[in-house]
Amino acid sequence: MAKLTQDELLAQFEELTLIELAAFVKAFEEKFDVTAAAPVAVAAAGGPAAAAEAVEEQDEFDVILEAAGDKKIQVIKEVRTLTSLGLKEAKDLVDTAGAKVLEKVAKDVAEKAKAALEGAGAKVTVK
Repeated sequence: MAKLTQDELLAQFEELTLIELAAFVKAFEEKFDVTAAAPVAVAAAGGPAAAAEAVEEQDEFDVILEAAGDKKIQVIKEVRTLTSLGLKEAKDLVDTAGAKVLEKVAKDVAEKAKAALEGAGAKVTVK
């Protein structure tokens, strides 16, 4: 009997029905004393841990203005640039301690906003 290549084997398996393929897998497991389910169980055991890590990793951030600092006018200008608020709304936001400048933004946007506000003299936290 000639040795079949991987592509030839796959072509043969494509012609089988699902029931025939299941019977083949069972016969293969019995013949070689192996289990096709074992690698799946190992992968499944690693799956929830990976999913838990993905849940823990935060992808939305809030930029919170803690204090305006000495250069309040510069901070108001930066807030207006970041939020497109009017002058009065931006001033009110800067006057409010712990106000959220940006909500649910990407990490890079939050970091850029933090850098801009801190450059203007404000104290900012990203949560």
